[in-house]
Amino acid sequence: MDFVNLPYELAVQNISGMRVARELGAARVELAQALALGGLTPSRGTLESVLAEAGDAGPEVHVLVRPRAGGFHYGPDALGVMVRDVRDAISAGAHGVVVGCQQADGTLDRDGLVRLVDAANGASVTLHRVIDTTPDPVASLRTARELGLRRVLTSGGASRAVDGIAVLRALVEEAAGGIEVMAGSGIDQHSVRAVAESGVDAVHFSAKRTVPANAAGGSVRMGSASDGVGGYEVTDRDTALAIIAALRGAVTAA
Repeated sequence: MDFVNLPYELAVQNISGMRVARELGAARVELAQALALGGLTPSRGTLESVLAEAGDAGPEVHVLVRPRAGGFHYGPDALGVMVRDVRDAISAGAHGVVVGCQQADGTLDRDGLVRLVDAANGASVTLHRVIDTTPDPVASLRTARELGLRRVLTSGGASRAVDGIAVLRALVEEAAGGIEVMAGSGIDQHSVRAVAESGVDAVHFSAKRTVPANAAGGSVRMGSASDGVGGYEVTDRDTALAIIAALRGAVTAA
């Protein structure tokens, strides 16, 4: 496999993350907020700013649409919000969206996914790691392919993609080129080569680090006004560079 040309997607939360992705040549970014919570739908202002920073030659911007933290079994109200957010992201200029929803039994919510794909109006739709929480990821991939989704983001059902390689290989075999398989979750410079060797179409990583609360200036005080106040996460250029170097260097080491 040609790891030199293997696309990668960087999960970012803001303009500075896009700058790193653009500088390093990412194929795409997944734009979200609150990655510490697993990622939530970013604001319209964040999306517009990141699109402007990307420009015409920058990475594609794919927007995570997730209305709350927690599981992916949504009622009518939450699903209605997601449909609106998909339409809004595409109308703002996003190249695609990243979505997922499931039934109470853990299987994919086909009807909900159909609504989300329809709302994207032909733009690229990625199924996020809800696939890793379904009873049968291979069957879920078949469903995603049947519904016309472009790709799935998966760790192979494990907490870290490097620990789900057997399932990743099974997903690649099942996909047979009819839907892209992108591996993500916990990918770092030490694991990216092994994950790439599973045959996936792309890799996804966040390369983030935490900025301590005192680095932002001021002090954190006790009391209700400061509940939840602490550090925040940013895309780390050096970490991303190390992962890319390990990925691109894999072809000469093979």
